[in-house]
Amino acid sequence: MDGIINVFKPKGITSHDVIKDIRKIFKIKKVGHTGTLDPNAAGVLLVCIGKGTRISEYMLDLPKEYIGELTLGYATDTQDAEGKIIKYSNKEVKEEEIYHAFNKFKGEIEQIPPMYSALKYKGQKLYELARKGKTVERKPRQATIYELIIKKIVDKKIIFYVKCSKGTYVRTLCDDIGEYLGTYGYMSFLLRVGVGNFRIEDSISLDQLKELDSNSLESMIIPIDEGLMHLDKIKLDKKYFTKLINGVKIYMKELSINKYNVNIPMRVYCDNKFIGIGRINQSKHDLYIKMDKVLI
Repeated sequence: MDGIINVFKPKGITSHDVIKDIRKIFKIKKVGHTGTLDPNAAGVLLVCIGKGTRISEYMLDLPKEYIGELTLGYATDTQDAEGKIIKYSNKEVKEEEIYHAFNKFKGEIEQIPPMYSALKYKGQKLYELARKGKTVERKPRQATIYELIIKKIVDKKIIFYVKCSKGTYVRTLCDDIGEYLGTYGYMSFLLRVGVGNFRIEDSISLDQLKELDSNSLESMIIPIDEGLMHLDKIKLDKKYFTKLINGVKIYMKELSINKYNVNIPMRVYCDNKFIGIGRINQSKHDLYIKMDKVLI
């Protein structure tokens, strides 16, 4: 069994807990995810199994989509609802000010990673230091907010949709927006509704998976190449199949391909069958295509 499972992770368990359950359910050891989802958040968690684990690195950059709730007037030590309130403000903020603030956080932004995160400082995870009451300096990191849309404002609660790059901390976004408004804010709810082309409406829960027989479980596995649709595609004749899977270079002068990018990973198909990830490279005298990973 090789491929991807679009799992609905419930709130209250870690991404690693999901991996452990998938290993048991599918009776397979080679299992991994393509990007952690916080324990206090629910939603789409892409899990790779078998040979699918070999493409996880290519899926890390997929944009993430969330529905979140920002509660104004309070700051917590974890920047979410699980933490202790450390600051509060009675300042009243107008709706037009909130819309203006949200617009300010679209595009390229910088975030200081929260202390309650899995990033490491001198070999220790930040949240381990935070639990000991320690705070260390963190360097700002780049993130991209592709879309940020307010869905509803009720009193001091703002429901919003965000589409963002990997490495974006939505709770830090909430904290920063609260600061910008001259009050405070924390992330009171988070649901991941999409990762790349994978949608929450197509996800399946762990409880549902546990009820399925082996044939039905296998039908839940999404083909490997569907996780790579963001990569360009190249189709080659079946006569090159043996050479490709054995790592032989195929020189471009042999192929009738006009449009291509050099040194960019792409999906490679041979005789209409997905065989893996390859790229076009430049030698001294010619261009050639060679496989990076054979996945058959």
